[in-house]
Amino acid sequence: MSNDITARRLRAGIVGGGRGAFIGSVHRIAAELDGQATVVAGAMSSDPAVARESAAAWFLERSYDSFEAMAREEASRPDGIDFVIVATPNHLHFPVVNAFLDAGIHVICDKPLAHTLEDAEQLARKVASGKTLFALTHTYTGYPAVREARELVRTGALGEVRKVLVEYQQDWLMEPLERAGNKQAEWRTDPARAGLSCCVGDIGTHAENLLEYITGQSIKSLCADLTSFVPGRRLDDDASILLRLEGGAKGTLVCSQIACGEENNLWIRVYGTKAGLEWHQQEPNTLILKRAGEPWRLLRTGAGYMSDAAKAVTRTPGGHPEGYLEAFANLYRAFIADIRRVNAGLPPQGGYADVNDGLRGMKFIIRAVESSAQGARWIEL
Repeated sequence: MSNDITARRLRAGIVGGGRGAFIGSVHRIAAELDGQATVVAGAMSSDPAVARESAAAWFLERSYDSFEAMAREEASRPDGIDFVIVATPNHLHFPVVNAFLDAGIHVICDKPLAHTLEDAEQLARKVASGKTLFALTHTYTGYPAVREARELVRTGALGEVRKVLVEYQQDWLMEPLERAGNKQAEWRTDPARAGLSCCVGDIGTHAENLLEYITGQSIKSLCADLTSFVPGRRLDDDASILLRLEGGAKGTLVCSQIACGEENNLWIRVYGTKAGLEWHQQEPNTLILKRAGEPWRLLRTGAGYMSDAAKAVTRTPGGHPEGYLEAFANLYRAFIADIRRVNAGLPPQGGYADVNDGLRGMKFIIRAVESSAQGARWIEL
């Protein structure tokens, strides 16, 4: 088997994502969609039997009973993996990422970056001091319409940004599913595995990242009110957060997993001195542009008037549905291209969230929890 990285598909491994985990299959589809990589190895569960069953169901070439063994053995093989996908509960992100970085294997990881701020800072230092690439899967930045929104702000089409509203609403945790055997609800509502937050950590960080990505402004301070509406739930399932941005704009971020009737309702509105824009994840091919004194314009993915940034991540002709899996795959395409670049001695070009974005996300979670615990006090991020 060739080891010339320019003459073959990259070889990927996965930790976690086994039987009963929705996100594992999403990662695999996204990694393999462009034919640039294939998943060949995995440590897909902390239960060795489940790990082997899951690997067999995916027809993987190699299955491991632990991520430690996988990192060690794959690093020593002439046909070892080029990068690893980390799709575990939050508390395992740090040890898994750490093991593969130490083995010199590139890493692409689910958010949040780690279980604690200390672990996140340690990973950030390790990535900064080494040559191994790291990506975080903030999926929604992979949509063409989101790239267009970022370009409109960057090129001044909105003028000076004044107001940003972002919401991420779901209803899947309206009932205490964690006490009914739902695996995903169990770990997300467990402080030992999820960390300080459920709702803010799980979906609020996506809203935070989307806001900062489109506006190009960092959150300076926040005032948060977190609630656990389901009796007995140990972590938040709802949050309302006021924001102040570095550039002077103000905003709100609302996230909830108990919003009755909502599926995966992520949307953002940005208002400037010249125009506003609006995007809804459940209607991802449309970006609404609202210029002062003019009728609203509907900008559509795949149209010739879209920016080069949007066209670069558009996969289907105009009018054809394009969504979550393609956006996820755009992150993988950029990450895999960077692996090929660094292997050739060239600098990476990005196009995905990095370890510093992950560190900001961790600080956002922690400060939101702190603010709420102190009676919704303003706290610097």
